[in-house]
Amino acid sequence: MKEGSHMNLPFIKQLRTGKVKQMGKKDAKNPFERTWESGMFKKEREGKIRLSKTGLASDEVADTKVHGGPEKALFAYPSHHYLYWQQELQIEIDAGAMGENLVIEEVDEFTTFIGDTYQFGDAIIQVSQPRQPCWKPARRFKILDFALKIQESGKTGWYYRVIKEGEVESGVKLELLERPYPEWSIAACNEVMHVNKADLNQTYELASCPLLAANWRHRLQKRLRGRESSVEKRVYGPNIEN
Repeated sequence: MKEGSHMNLPFIKQLRTGKVKQMGKKDAKNPFERTWESGMFKKEREGKIRLSKTGLASDEVADTKVHGGPEKALFAYPSHHYLYWQQELQIEIDAGAMGENLVIEEVDEFTTFIGDTYQFGDAIIQVSQPRQPCWKPARRFKILDFALKIQESGKTGWYYRVIKEGEVESGVKLELLERPYPEWSIAACNEVMHVNKADLNQTYELASCPLLAANWRHRLQKRLRGRESSVEKRVYGPNIEN
């Protein structure tokens, strides 16, 4: 176990999975009321669940081009962020609202690092990237700029890849096996990607991190070539008139 393992360990308060749901009305005038589908409506699961390279058994994602896959096998979100959103947005919002698989406690974006590798039940998981929110939380809560608010707040949550498959369950603390990149917290990654875009030295350093998910490295490499990707489609999507 490397330096940093004495810090708070993640506690898995809940495991959540869900099937893809279709919602809305086809001919609605209001974009928020139109048809859409999502797997973000996940229910708490009890007992042991099989965790494979692509996620928890019986969990589904709607758009496999954007969500899911080996680099996004598990989405974790700190439960204490919901108090912030309750106060910031003045809405009822609680665990599961972000579509997370892991409702997590004791850690956040400042104490979670790219490449952090944990024993989780019989499985081994590894932090792969921050979450980049899309337009679906905005649709769910009918707040047009919700994805931008999540991004700008830094309260994004993060993803794990699965190094070893196995049975997992909630109510346990993860055991830190390795922390190879203590310089690259999720918060630091978010700063490079979304805030300090002009700092090409930091961009290069982060793009060079081999355990950062490939899609993040590719986007940062585009920036180094002078091609910045627009976030408009991701954060607003069909929630605005075309």
